[in-house]
Amino acid sequence: MKLTDKVTEKFRTAESQRKALERLKIETIEDLLYHFPTRYGEKFDVVKIKNLVPKTGATVYGKIQKIDLKKTYHSKVAISEAIIEDDTGKIKAIWFNQPYIAKMFSPEDLVCVTGEIGETKSGNITINNPKIEKVDSIQVGSSDSLFSSEIDDDFLSPVYKESKGISSNWIYHTIQKIIKGSSGEENLFENLKDPIPEEILEKYHLPHLKTALIWIHSPRKERDALSARKRFAFEEIFYIQLKKQIQRQQAKKLDSYIISDAKESINDFIGRFPFQLTDSQQEAVDAILKDIQTPEPMSRLLEGDVGSGKTAVAASAVYAVTKTNPKDHKHGKLQTAYMVPTEILAKQHFENFVKYFEYTGVQIGLMTSSGCYKFPSKVSPTEATKISRAQLLKWIEDGQIPILIGTHSLIQKTVKFKNLALVIIDEQHRFGTEQRKKLAKKDNFAPHLLSMTATPIPRTLALTIYGDLDLTLIDQMPLGRKPVITDIVLKNEREKTYDNIRKEINNGRQAYVICPRIDEPDPDKQNTLNVKSVKTEAKYLQEKIFPEFKIGIIHGKMKPTEKDSVMKEFEDGKIDILVSTSVIEVGVNVPNATMIIIEGAERFGLAQLHQLRGRVIRSNHQAYCYIFTESNTQKTIDRLLALKTSKNGFELSEHDLQLRGSGELSGNKQWGISDLGMEAIKNIKMVEAARDEAGKLIKKEFKKKKPLDKYPTLQNKLKNKREIHFE
Repeated sequence: MKLTDKVTEKFRTAESQRKALERLKIETIEDLLYHFPTRYGEKFDVVKIKNLVPKTGATVYGKIQKIDLKKTYHSKVAISEAIIEDDTGKIKAIWFNQPYIAKMFSPEDLVCVTGEIGETKSGNITINNPKIEKVDSIQVGSSDSLFSSEIDDDFLSPVYKESKGISSNWIYHTIQKIIKGSSGEENLFENLKDPIPEEILEKYHLPHLKTALIWIHSPRKERDALSARKRFAFEEIFYIQLKKQIQRQQAKKLDSYIISDAKESINDFIGRFPFQLTDSQQEAVDAILKDIQTPEPMSRLLEGDVGSGKTAVAASAVYAVTKTNPKDHKHGKLQTAYMVPTEILAKQHFENFVKYFEYTGVQIGLMTSSGCYKFPSKVSPTEATKISRAQLLKWIEDGQIPILIGTHSLIQKTVKFKNLALVIIDEQHRFGTEQRKKLAKKDNFAPHLLSMTATPIPRTLALTIYGDLDLTLIDQMPLGRKPVITDIVLKNEREKTYDNIRKEINNGRQAYVICPRIDEPDPDKQNTLNVKSVKTEAKYLQEKIFPEFKIGIIHGKMKPTEKDSVMKEFEDGKIDILVSTSVIEVGVNVPNATMIIIEGAERFGLAQLHQLRGRVIRSNHQAYCYIFTESNTQKTIDRLLALKTSKNGFELSEHDLQLRGSGELSGNKQWGISDLGMEAIKNIKMVEAARDEAGKLIKKEFKKKKPLDKYPTLQNKLKNKREIHFE
C-alpha cells in the first residue's frame, strides 16, 4: 500500500461512502491518515458485564460469541449485532448503519468495546454504536477470567468528522487497518520517510512521522495525542513558511527599478497634506522608501487599522516612483498600478490621489468595469474627465499615465504597462494568489509590491500567511480622532438608541444602518435565516421611526451607476440615513456619517463588525456604533463584548482567535489552513520557530545549484502541497 493509493481502490466502499469521502476531501490513503480526530471520546472505566449500569459510559473487554448483519423491518436500515461475553455475563452490542462491523469481526475475536450502556423495554442491557477494537494480546488469568488484571484503561477513543454515509467508526477502523497493514501487502509504515529534517525534530522534541500518525489515531495516553498534534501543527506551519521563503528567495533573484532618493522632494509632497503624519505613518514611509531604493523587489505588507492613514503612506511611495526616470531615460515615467477590491473604493482612492497630486501635473488614470477617467483633463487642470477605455489603454502602454487605479480590470490581458515599477494591492486578503501574481508579472521587471489591509490580523497569523512579506504596522490613529463609542443594544433599548440618532442627525450628522440581507427571506424555504433585510428595514424606519428624515438604500445587486448615485447623495448630505448590506464594509468614506446600527450582529464575524464600525471614524466628531443582536447566548455576548472593549482592531483580532475553538476557526474557508494549523497559530513560539527554521533552511539551500536536493521527501511534499489561498 502507498500513500498515493486511492482509498476507494484499497477498501470496498458503497456509492454513498464514496460521495461522503469526496465531501470530506479524502481521496488518497495520505488524505485519510491526515484526517485527524477532532477530539477524543471520554475515557470510561473498564467494567465487568454484570456490573454495567444503564445510561452510563463503560469500556468492556470480552470475546465475540456471535455476530450478524440484519436490517430493520420497515426502513431496511443495516444493523450489525454482536453478543459479547466475559467471565461474568453477556451483552448485546448494536451498530446502526455500519454493516462493515459484521464483516470485520468474527466469533471468537477478543475485543474492547467502549460506549454508552442502554436498556431495552424488557430490561436487557445493550451497548449502542460502541467503539470496537480487536485485542490481540490479552492473557488468560488464573481465575478462569478471559483477561489479565493489567488492562490498559488509558486508551483514548478518537472521534472524527463524519459525513452522511461515512461514520467516525468507519474512519477509525479503516485507519487502524492501514496502520496494522493488510495481509499480503507491504505495510506502508515500514518505509515511511519523514519529510521534516532530523535535526529539527530533535531540536523541538517532535515525534517522527510514523510515531506521530500512530499516536494521533491510537493514543494510549493523553500526552501521546498532544505530542502528535504538536508535531502536525508545527509541520503545517513549517510547510507554509517553506513555500513563502522559497517565493521570497525566487523574488530576490529578479531585478526591479531602483527608485531615486528624493527625500527633500518627498518631504515637500508630504508637507502639503492637510494633516501631519503620525510617527507610525512616518516610520512606514521610511521603511517603504528604504526598500524601493534597492534593485531587489520590495515585498511588504502594510497593516493599519480602519482610518489610520494607509492611503497617505501609499501616496508618498507613489510620488517617489513618479519622480524617478525610467532606465532608458526615454519618454514615459515609471508607473504604479493600484488595485482595490470594489469600484466604490477605486473611485474614492482616485479622488484622494487627485487631491494629493493636484499641484504636481502628474497624470492619474481610473479604470473600472463601469468607465475610465483621467486627471487632469485638458479643459480644467483641477478636474478629471471621462475617456474611452481604448484611449486609456494606449496611454498606459506608452507610459504617459504614471498612476493607474482600478479594480480587477487591471489584471486583464489588454492592460499593458511600459514601466511598471510599483504594485499596490489594497485589502490584500480579498485577492487570490493568482490575481496578485498576474498583476506582479505585467512587465519584464519585477515591480515592487506593497500590500495593504485594514482587516486586523493576529500577529501569528500574519507571520504565517504573509511569510514572504515584511510587515509594517500603523498602530496610531490621526491626531484628534476620538475612539468610537460602541453599545450592545437589547430589544427593549432600541427606542433610546433611535432617540440618540435623531438628536445627532438634527445636529447635522448622518447614519448607516446595516442589515444581513437584501430582501425578505422566502417563508416557504426551509432553514431560512430570519434576519433583517435592507428593503424592509428601510421602509419600516421611514414610515415608523424616522419619517422626518430622508432614507436611502444601497446593496450589491444594484447597478454601479445606481450605487454611485445613492453614495453621491449621501456624501452631499441629501440622504440622512443609508440602509445597506455589508457592501459598504471597505473603503466608504463619508466623514459626516458618525453613527452606525448593525442589525443581526451575531451573523457577522468580529473582523467584519470592526470594518463596518470603521465607517464612522472618519472625522474628529464623536462616533457611535450600536450593535443590535437577536441572540443572548453566552458565546455571542462574549464576542460582542470583545468588540466593545477592544481598543483597536489588532487587539480585537487576538480576542477573536482566542475565542474560537477547534472546528470553529475559519481556516479552511478563508486562509486555506486546517483547524489544527489554526490552533497552532495561537502559539506565537511555534509560529516563530517554524518561520525561523524554514528561513534558515531555504537561505542555506538557495546558495546551492540544486536547492533541497538533500531533502527529496520534503521536496515532494512541497510540490504536492496545495497553495494556501487568501480569498
